[in-house]
Amino acid sequence: QVDAVRVYVNSSSENLQYPVLFVVRQQKGVLSWQVPLIFRGLYQRTYNYQEVSRTLCPSEPTPETGPSDQIIFVDVSSMAPFNIAYELLVTRLENFQLETNKAFNFTASPSQPQYFLYKFPQDVDSVIIKVVSDAVYPCSVVSVQDIVCPVYDLDHNVEFNGVYQSMTKQAAITVQRKDFPGEQFFIVFVIKPEDYACGGSVPSSIHGNVNRTWNLERTKNLQVTIVPSIKKSVYVQAMFFSFLSFLSFYLGSVVVAFVHYIRVRRKALAGRLSPEDGSGIMTSSHPITASTPEGSSYGAIDESSSSGGHQLSSPERGLPAGSDTDSSVEEESDFDTMPEIESDKNVIRTKVFLYLSDLSRKDRRIVSKKYKIYFWNIITIAVFYALPVIQLVITYQTVVNVTGNQDICYYNFLCAHPLGVLSAFNNILSNVGHTLLGFLFLLIVLRRDILHRRAMEMKDVYTLDYGIPKHFGLFYAMGIALMMEGVLSACYHVCPNYSNFQFDTSFMYMIAGLCMLKLYQTRHPDINASAYSAYASFAVVICLAVLGVVFGKNDVWFWVIFSMIHVLASLALSTQIYYMGRFKIDGPDSDLGIFRRAAMVLYTDCIQQCSRPMYMDRMVLLIVGNLVNWSFAIFGLVYRPRDFASYILGIFICNLLLYLTFYIIMKLRSSEKLLPIPLFCIVATAVVWAAALYFFFQTLSSWEETPAESREKNRPCILLGFFDDHDVWHFLSAAALFFSFLVLLTLDDDLDSVRRDKIPVF
Repeated sequence: QVDAVRVYVNSSSENLQYPVLFVVRQQKGVLSWQVPLIFRGLYQRTYNYQEVSRTLCPSEPTPETGPSDQIIFVDVSSMAPFNIAYELLVTRLENFQLETNKAFNFTASPSQPQYFLYKFPQDVDSVIIKVVSDAVYPCSVVSVQDIVCPVYDLDHNVEFNGVYQSMTKQAAITVQRKDFPGEQFFIVFVIKPEDYACGGSVPSSIHGNVNRTWNLERTKNLQVTIVPSIKKSVYVQAMFFSFLSFLSFYLGSVVVAFVHYIRVRRKALAGRLSPEDGSGIMTSSHPITASTPEGSSYGAIDESSSSGGHQLSSPERGLPAGSDTDSSVEEESDFDTMPEIESDKNVIRTKVFLYLSDLSRKDRRIVSKKYKIYFWNIITIAVFYALPVIQLVITYQTVVNVTGNQDICYYNFLCAHPLGVLSAFNNILSNVGHTLLGFLFLLIVLRRDILHRRAMEMKDVYTLDYGIPKHFGLFYAMGIALMMEGVLSACYHVCPNYSNFQFDTSFMYMIAGLCMLKLYQTRHPDINASAYSAYASFAVVICLAVLGVVFGKNDVWFWVIFSMIHVLASLALSTQIYYMGRFKIDGPDSDLGIFRRAAMVLYTDCIQQCSRPMYMDRMVLLIVGNLVNWSFAIFGLVYRPRDFASYILGIFICNLLLYLTFYIIMKLRSSEKLLPIPLFCIVATAVVWAAALYFFFQTLSSWEETPAESREKNRPCILLGFFDDHDVWHFLSAAALFFSFLVLLTLDDDLDSVRRDKIPVF
């Protein structure tokens, strides 16, 4: 048992010119202070205390000398030309050494800090120091320091040594035996003279005379408990659980693919179908002529005789089916290979009832190349984005480890398990699901792509007129985005804070945007956005997210500008969708032509046909979509949510869900079927997303607040004693995104044997 001595002094003198000086000389060190003891705050404020209590650095008996008496000298002096009264009291501490799993209560103040000793038991390699208080303020600091004298236990020097963090009602520090060669350490508790560091009110600036405060009552009751942390075996179990959970998806995919292969082979042997390749394209033994879709009101084109139809099919006959060309002319031609493409599509896309054959008239090979640009661009973006991110978070982690300042990173300290140089390995490990499932999705898409190419080489060229056009570029881009979300989320959780929040959300924006583009591309393959404009739009969104976090807390002007941009962008996009990309504001008289064209469109489409719009289904979707987006804009303008990044992500997700719901409703309304696999994926997506969002809203930390306020939200682990609520969110969100991707991939498999001039566009 280690004995410690505490010295209490008190002086009634308020003369700052002649303080009373106390010097304590021990065998291995000297400790000194003055009374009145002065603490300095913001704006030259000073806080003076006439009562001071300090614990002397204990001298532990050595095996060579054994227990022995220690001599302590206390020197009291003052340069005052008059007598000063003081009080001196020396006491022996009864509970200086803390015990494992035993709570200890005590009181501290700015002028009366406390520290205690803890020794590691033989069978414990890591402990968690848990400190709680019923009161939020005064702000305090918890520090873990090595057994070195002197102990830094005042506000101005507590950060000089060891590991420390600020605290309001709760703090937790994980300490490992390997970091302390002596297998023991001091736990220091310091009360700060001001509360601004913990989110309290900031003192106003005082001009002229320096503001002095005497003997401000800032006492705080604290309770400290030291509990053993998890053992190494738990790390192994958690890693096995993480990898095996997601590798089971690989096993499930192999089983589904094998069952599908067996069923197709049986049908082929039965002679009902030719050997199925998985791409769903039927074999036709005779030429197929595309008839005019029923229900077209005007501008109907006989595709079997139009020059456009011959232009579409002639290149296919001249080259082996499925072959590609590297002609740069084709890539630079805006993907229009028909001489009359501009005049044709102006007529075709204004038909009241559009069919897929009307919007899949461009050369398949060139359109596929257009969508492959999404894949190559996102790889380039990922490389250039990820490399500086990794360098930055490594620097952050190094700074945390070197300085000991645990206020830099916003962890859930009650469930932050270190490994090596990483402070919260569990938050990083839980992101492995995004990477594994993203790679699995790439394999699934690659399989479909290969089987589709084989089918194109084996089957009649006229079978191109069946089913949804197979363009896999966007699917590849979605798989890469899911993998990068795992990588960047792991980087963010190396040291989550205000400066790197966008690492965790950037690719979430891109995933939501790519999903909407893919859903739209399914039945509008010829008029989807180019990769360059899409990624440029994502870049603008990410810039707005950064600006929103910086300026969106209290600046009304930002929310006004953002809401205007949001509403105008919704209207502009709605116009493009409603008119299938054929809306152009032009005219003979430059400026006046713009307004004349806009007024004419408004009159003809909104006033003359207000009873029934020309494109009713599209109009319903766009009205609901605009109402949702305008509601988001009004909500943001009125309430100005602090978590702007999540606010933007919510806008993307709501728009994606709205469009997906509309698509499924229109699909069922058109008498199309949902096959078992997409139906299962839809149900799994809904269930897993619901569970994931529950854990997402269990806020465990927040970099929008001070580190001390963020720690009030910390909670213990809930899964295997290793993962917290946010880790479970990582697991479930990875699975939910994977199922969402499978929905988009398999949703229209029922149309593989349906002619495109019978597939409606919506």
